[in-house]
Amino acid sequence: MPYQEVNGIRLRYETWGVGESPLLLLHGLGSSADDWFMQLPAFAPYFRCIAVDLRGHGLSDKPDGPYSVSLFAADVAGLLSALGATPAHVLGLSLGGMVAQQMGIVYPHLVRSLVLINTLPGIWPPDWHIVRLGLRRLAAPWRRRSMAEQAARVAADLFPRPQQSFLRAQVQARLAANDPEAYRKATLAVAGFRPGRNLRRLVCPVLIIAGEQDRVVPRLYQERLRQALPDAEFVLIPGVGHAGNVEAPDAVNAAVLAFLQRVEAR
Repeated sequence: MPYQEVNGIRLRYETWGVGESPLLLLHGLGSSADDWFMQLPAFAPYFRCIAVDLRGHGLSDKPDGPYSVSLFAADVAGLLSALGATPAHVLGLSLGGMVAQQMGIVYPHLVRSLVLINTLPGIWPPDWHIVRLGLRRLAAPWRRRSMAEQAARVAADLFPRPQQSFLRAQVQARLAANDPEAYRKATLAVAGFRPGRNLRRLVCPVLIIAGEQDRVVPRLYQERLRQALPDAEFVLIPGVGHAGNVEAPDAVNAAVLAFLQRVEAR
């Protein structure tokens, strides 16, 4: 598996595809590039797909010091530049969607379009659901070294239905493998993300995809993102939760491909 040194750390990434246009895929909190196994085969015939483990995640380095969405964005911007993969379409889920927003704001010359899946424009001002969720995700790594209990809670939020037991077990195993301190710092990075009016500086085409039954990002935040980006296209996927790329890959892939092909045709 390839690595690239960026900002003094090694980032692990995977590349798929025969297309010329780069497509960067950014995972959610506690996840990795492996999240996109249902997307890469669909996108590979059309794009040069680059899936990366963010700092502190997966097989990338987990350095000391605080994390922030700005730092994540600087890392992946450096990766794209090192690979000669600019400008790129940038697709992000949850935390990855925050990093994508930051890239569009700070590195517009590197970004051709944004696809934001089940994400939010910062948590402030927070609602009670986000406060409760944040406390649950921060408390376990502080109390114990093991991520097992925390992984079980997150997996239950992502795949709550009985018929999703296989998916729930898979994501629980991946989350349990996280370094507790890196997970805590990434959670704090989410809490500290406040793009505010800077989102108005986005000049590239944007697609927002939301799961109708997302239990992680409430509808309130979906609406805030739409209000912050009034020119963005919007797709609501019925009956789907937070991990829509795994739960309903055909619907997500179709929406993403249709948008990207429209952008490519312009």
